[in-house]
Amino acid sequence: MDVPQVRHVATLLGHVAHIVSQVPSAIVVSELRKSYGTTEALRGVSFEIAEGEVFGVLGPNGAGKTTTVEILEGYRGRDGGDAWVLGFDPGESPRELRERIGVVLQQSELSPLLTVRETHEMFAGYYQRPRSVDDVIDLVGLAEKRNARVKTLSGGQKRRLDLGLALVGDPDLLFLDEPTTGFDPGARRAAWEMIRSLRSLGTTILLTTHYLDEAQQLADRVAVLRDGLIVRQGTPSELIGDSRLTEIRYRRDGVLAVLQTSDSTRALHELTSEALAEGRELDELEVRRPTLEDVYLELVGEEPESAQ
Repeated sequence: MDVPQVRHVATLLGHVAHIVSQVPSAIVVSELRKSYGTTEALRGVSFEIAEGEVFGVLGPNGAGKTTTVEILEGYRGRDGGDAWVLGFDPGESPRELRERIGVVLQQSELSPLLTVRETHEMFAGYYQRPRSVDDVIDLVGLAEKRNARVKTLSGGQKRRLDLGLALVGDPDLLFLDEPTTGFDPGARRAAWEMIRSLRSLGTTILLTTHYLDEAQQLADRVAVLRDGLIVRQGTPSELIGDSRLTEIRYRRDGVLAVLQTSDSTRALHELTSEALAEGRELDELEVRRPTLEDVYLELVGEEPESAQ
């Protein structure tokens, strides 16, 4: 390849790199700040969410999760920093942005006398191109409650209704604030599958949850908030990989032993080889790898009981 051809290829590659770099993210947050009186709720929060990504925001009560989400939804103003949602400033709350997002709030007040279908129809009327009401009702698992009044629904069924109302506008971006609170285990698993399905269709999802297993199962990346700052962000596997060692527990001569190691395969081999050579059993042998919950509790300084 001669010099002109090399230059031509280099120019083409440069154009491609430029185009890729110009593809907008769904959400860009830079040095976001918010205070309530003398209390700094957000002290310079920055993160970016790619289109089609499930991004989890974790943190204890008072960490700044709800404030962050409300600013991005356009429900609350910011004191400093920049925020862009689908290319719009959420502080201006343009109709073009509202048409493209869906929101599941922690609490909602709906007309108790309307039926499930009537409620979905009312919300569908707010959008130019809504999804089929019946399809959404089926999707969130309320088909048998289609004609039931809202006041007769259980807590879990009302959360399903909230989710359906967020989906009826066929959003590009979905805000899920504690979406499975009040769900029984079966309903939670069904909701997880629905969230995975939405992601496979290209929907971007910002998820806040107190269920650490939920974040580990669903989120492509997570950010952990503490006292208005992000103390760690990355994929769940990255956070777990950067954390504490694997624990190997076993009972020897009636005494429980705990071994922490970064090489569990080698440690297990040495333990079992020694036990075989001595002709004894390793009672109650258990290998416990760190989870996202372990990492979270270390980052926010909570005891396991307080995270339930």
